[in-house]
Amino acid sequence: MKSLCLVTVGVLAMTLLIASISLLVAHVFQTVVDLQVKQGTVLKNGTETFEAWEDPPPPVYMQFYFFNLTNPLEVLQGATPLVEEIGPYTYREYRPRVHVQFLDNGTKVSALNPKTYVFEPEKSVGDPEVDLIRTVNIPAVTAMEWTRSTPLQFATEVLLLLYQESLFTVRSVHELLWGYKDKLLSTIHVLHPEIDPVFGLFSKMNGTDDGEYVFLSGETNYLNFSRIVEWKGKESLSWWTTEACNMINGTDGTSFHPLISKDENIYIFSSDFCRSLFLVYDSSGAVAGVPTFRFVPSSMVFANTSVNPANAGFCVPAGNCPGTGVLNVSVCKQGAPIFLSAPHFYQADPKFVEDIEGMHPRKEYHETFLDINPLTGLVLQAAKRMQVNVHVRKLPEFFETGNIRTLIFPGMYINESVLIDEASASKLRHVLLEASVVTGIPFVIMALGIVFGIVFIVLACRSQRITEEGGEVLIDSE
Repeated sequence: MKSLCLVTVGVLAMTLLIASISLLVAHVFQTVVDLQVKQGTVLKNGTETFEAWEDPPPPVYMQFYFFNLTNPLEVLQGATPLVEEIGPYTYREYRPRVHVQFLDNGTKVSALNPKTYVFEPEKSVGDPEVDLIRTVNIPAVTAMEWTRSTPLQFATEVLLLLYQESLFTVRSVHELLWGYKDKLLSTIHVLHPEIDPVFGLFSKMNGTDDGEYVFLSGETNYLNFSRIVEWKGKESLSWWTTEACNMINGTDGTSFHPLISKDENIYIFSSDFCRSLFLVYDSSGAVAGVPTFRFVPSSMVFANTSVNPANAGFCVPAGNCPGTGVLNVSVCKQGAPIFLSAPHFYQADPKFVEDIEGMHPRKEYHETFLDINPLTGLVLQAAKRMQVNVHVRKLPEFFETGNIRTLIFPGMYINESVLIDEASASKLRHVLLEASVVTGIPFVIMALGIVFGIVFIVLACRSQRITEEGGEVLIDSE
């Protein structure tokens, strides 16, 4: 009977160990979890995934920082601009998706994404309607660039003198953001109605959308979850000079497919940047107790053409490339000489930093990043940081430009950030705990196998000792 018990324990221990190793090698339970995640990550009406995508619960904040020019007269004489950063002016951003429609048997979803901004005084340094900023007079610079060496050049010069416009202007934060009626643009509007008489860096962007998007639902392939396939009725852009640069790639940056690996590139289409860009793995961490992968923009995205020849398509006109870290987006900004970069020219060519006194690029404050949970693809924390610059130079046709040096002049930058709320984080931790329990089953089986193995060894040793002791008693009795 003892021998039968010993054999049973041994066989059971060996069976459990073999089973656990087989399950681990075959990734059986991990495959089960992955399959459940894939099936649950689909834009389907009535699901939690769809509700979170339609109206994301975590609060989004938009912070605006301005660069106030302190030596305008010296700059017009060729001196280095000295700027002072002023901000943040913080707004709560509401961005629900509306007019949602399911297309092609649920494989696609169309939606508008209007954004509304509400000022948050307790998170701001001042009153945007009172605080004044001296910066580049973008309408005047744009008009000069439009009309130089054209029959309208003289008329523009007359209007600049008539309205006493100069290269720099002083406006309130509110005016610079949300718009003011510009005298020069109002006059041009009479001849060219397509020119808006109101100028503001975010004019007509409060309470409005940037066009209709069509997304893939992820129904047929989880890798396509929320991927953009159309924007404003088109499958590609038309601003750039190559097919690759005009491609609309990736999601809108608010959601991603599940089961993300460190080796893949994360693609995002941003209408603010007028292009698609990709992010690469940077580091692992945790947000609100949830494991994350941090992705940051690849250094290749804004690299010069000697480093990344594919970026030649973003040089408009062809061959006119501003340098590493800066993107000329005038083609999608009605011809205004607007150049985008990271705040303080972070990771840009050092010449841009050296040209402006007051630039202090720092990774922790000026880098764009996404913290994504790799299992679910959910964004737990993110910050989109973008600087709006103006290309200024001496134009002999217009005395208003003086002897200014050719510069990429910083106007302002944004920090659009989101952090997962506690309710959503708690729900996600619960989901991840359940997944950990399921994937941990093979280890539990292995532990039981080890326990039974130890019991088997103890019983075997005890049986051997009893046998030896019994033999010694027989010898003594003889």
